[in-house]
Amino acid sequence: MTIDLDRPSRRSLMRGAAAAGAAAIVSPLVLREARAQAPFNWKRFAGTSIDVLLVKNPRSDLMQAAEKEFTELTGIKVSAEQVPEQQQRQKAVIEFASGKPSFDVSGISLHVQKRMAAKGKWFEDLTPYIKDASLTAPEFDFADFGAGPVAYARQADGSLDTIPFFVDYWMIYYNKELFEAKGVAFPKTMDEIATVAARLHDPAKGIAGFVSRGLKNANVPVWASLLLGQGIETTSPDGKLLTDTPEAIWAGELYKKLNKETGPAGQVGFNWNECQTTFMQGRAAMWLDGIGFATPLEDPSKSRIVGKVGYGVTPPGPKAHHAGMFADGIGISRGSQKKQAAWLYVQFMTSKAQQIAMLKAGAGAPGRASAYLDTQTISQSKFGKQYFDCLLGSAKVARAALPQIIPVTEFRDVFGVALTNAIGGADVAAELKKATETFAPVLAKSEQG
Repeated sequence: MTIDLDRPSRRSLMRGAAAAGAAAIVSPLVLREARAQAPFNWKRFAGTSIDVLLVKNPRSDLMQAAEKEFTELTGIKVSAEQVPEQQQRQKAVIEFASGKPSFDVSGISLHVQKRMAAKGKWFEDLTPYIKDASLTAPEFDFADFGAGPVAYARQADGSLDTIPFFVDYWMIYYNKELFEAKGVAFPKTMDEIATVAARLHDPAKGIAGFVSRGLKNANVPVWASLLLGQGIETTSPDGKLLTDTPEAIWAGELYKKLNKETGPAGQVGFNWNECQTTFMQGRAAMWLDGIGFATPLEDPSKSRIVGKVGYGVTPPGPKAHHAGMFADGIGISRGSQKKQAAWLYVQFMTSKAQQIAMLKAGAGAPGRASAYLDTQTISQSKFGKQYFDCLLGSAKVARAALPQIIPVTEFRDVFGVALTNAIGGADVAAELKKATETFAPVLAKSEQG
């Protein structure tokens, strides 16, 4: 699925104008109901306290930084907790299953938890809230969210149980200084990533040619993103596993080569945060991961490579050119007793101002289209033109990397072990065959229920 976040086309603007015209033709009954509604008031739930469960990342940092402003605006107190990604997912599953989660609002990874959330009825359908003028600020402008992110978040039954506030495109961060020192150009193909990594790999100086996730489960998106270069995903449109095909084996071999031959010591235990730390300390020439992890790289208090970071669109593979796409949503717990106050938090944290703040901070790609039209913010950003070119270029070739299935976590666990074993020297084809045979019945069972 490709998301084009460029300036809206003339056709889309005309559709919007037509929709606005149609909206002006309202029945007397609807008008009476609208007049009967209380006017929107940010202070309506002043004195309420809500709890929020977030994944630890730069976007959550921005949300927590905005809590004071939100409380001043609404009178609602927020207690938010950031939990590392894997643990947050486990906590969400356990608490939602109890029917009485300790939080009123939660963020989720749509590429992992979307269908699980639907099956478990984790979240409220936000459509009625969006349509309620007494609960939704006029400036919220839900139509501003891109069609692609909204479609990604919408469930099969048509409900929208999370707001898709963040879309992550996988690209290549590279150290311009290391590239220039060796006279190396950015790779033009996926195969060239390995060639370039080998030229820049210098263990004697503590520099790895390439770094990516090696930790089981976390490593699967790396392999899946490489597989997109063969023009296929890990599953076919009809749900058949494509994980032991020649294309999947090719992607696995490339993953193994990059990590085993040009990765840093101990990479088998790396998640994104270890990769990020290694790269911003100047100890890796390239890092394949989400563009949403850029913020600390340009922070002088954390990074040794400020001003030296290159941002490149994932190169094309043998058969196709795609950037792996992932997304996060935020929703209201169905078990919450403070749903309306929680909705004010959700709409504030996904507002136009907060989405622009995300883009300005380099914390990823906002779900709103208007953020990309704010040329003043972009021009004043600490991230240069190449960052925004990479973001928009990736959006044009984006495609979902992980399968949209219920047992995504199990999928990542099973194939993550196979990839970890491959880094250790195991045969890629044999590992993927074994993983496919192990996971096939799990997938079949999940589709029956």
